[in-house]
Amino acid sequence: MKTIDQLNFSGKKALIRVDFNVPLDENYNITDDNRITAALPTIKKILNDGGSVILMSHLGRPKDGPTEKYSLKHVIPHLSKLLGQEVKFADDCIGEDAVKKAGELKGGEVLLLENLRFYKEEEKGDKDFAQKLARLGDVYVNDAFGTAHRAHASTAIIAQFFPDAKYFGYVMAAELANAEKILNSAAKPFTAIMGGSKVSDKILLIEKLLDKVDNLIIGGGMAYTFAKADGGTIGTSLVELDKLDLALEIVKKAKDKGVNLYLPLDNVIADAFSNDANTNTAKTGQIPDGWMGLDIGPETVKVFSKVVAESKTILWNGPMGVFEMEKFLVGTKAIADAVVEATKKGAFSLIGGGDSAAAVSKFNLTDEVSYVSTGGGALLEYMEGKELPGVKAINE
Repeated sequence: MKTIDQLNFSGKKALIRVDFNVPLDENYNITDDNRITAALPTIKKILNDGGSVILMSHLGRPKDGPTEKYSLKHVIPHLSKLLGQEVKFADDCIGEDAVKKAGELKGGEVLLLENLRFYKEEEKGDKDFAQKLARLGDVYVNDAFGTAHRAHASTAIIAQFFPDAKYFGYVMAAELANAEKILNSAAKPFTAIMGGSKVSDKILLIEKLLDKVDNLIIGGGMAYTFAKADGGTIGTSLVELDKLDLALEIVKKAKDKGVNLYLPLDNVIADAFSNDANTNTAKTGQIPDGWMGLDIGPETVKVFSKVVAESKTILWNGPMGVFEMEKFLVGTKAIADAVVEATKKGAFSLIGGGDSAAAVSKFNLTDEVSYVSTGGGALLEYMEGKELPGVKAINE
């Protein structure tokens, strides 16, 4: 693996693709800086070598060019504070301001470019746009795992302009190493916890994992598709009616491969999708009309937690319920606590980005598990066995 440890950056300008796609509140304050803090070791290594750093990222999904809401200038105060130095800002990523400021950059200095997605060429993977970005630096570093599954100009196309000077940053290297550990050298018993709303989003990963895991736990919204497929009543719970056969197929495959499949035994139900709703518990497959399942129930929490506690390797992707609402976070919190306990006893735990990472962060447990991925979609695709354009571009 070609990582930044293989180069001394003294006198070099490193053009780093980072993932600063962070959530902002209405006053443009960052509400979760995990993606920024994850990139700091890569930035600091280059600065400590005596190199200069040019950072490029996207923020949100701007549809019509430059938009105040999606400007990366909002990141500058917090990034400057984290680095303990002034971070310069270019109000464009390829225009005159970027070229001038990149050209004047001295060793030890940091420049952040404006949002790449203010240009449609970024997502189209435009070669000319990538070349304009490439002229700003001497070395290309990709440290944005969260976008590695996209063949965008700054993640996949740009690398061709640095044939002998392209490297993975520390985030990318750690993401790939930890994913490989899960896929190819997991200690047994190996438990995968799958949650979230849709079976369809996770089917390829589930099928891949059935050849590797000892236990597969399914919770969250997708569990109601399994309950319905089994002939149960689920009220107004989330369901994919076109995936009932698929759910039954997964149950059969798990049995055929000797995988212990754990589905919820009971659920916390509500009469509305609201934190103010009336709540109750119901056995799985026995949810009355007009009610919906929004979390796993107490019996399920006990069973799932016991399985997790006895595991040596844990992959967790997707919450057990609507953890954003106080009334329906108990199941997700219990699983997070069980993962932490297992980790303390020596288990290796990988939290698979997205909502799972958000949940672990909400409960202040990020530092209590082995690794929290910064890329939900990218991690899923990598573990499904797909080649990620951002990874391939560095390895070629």
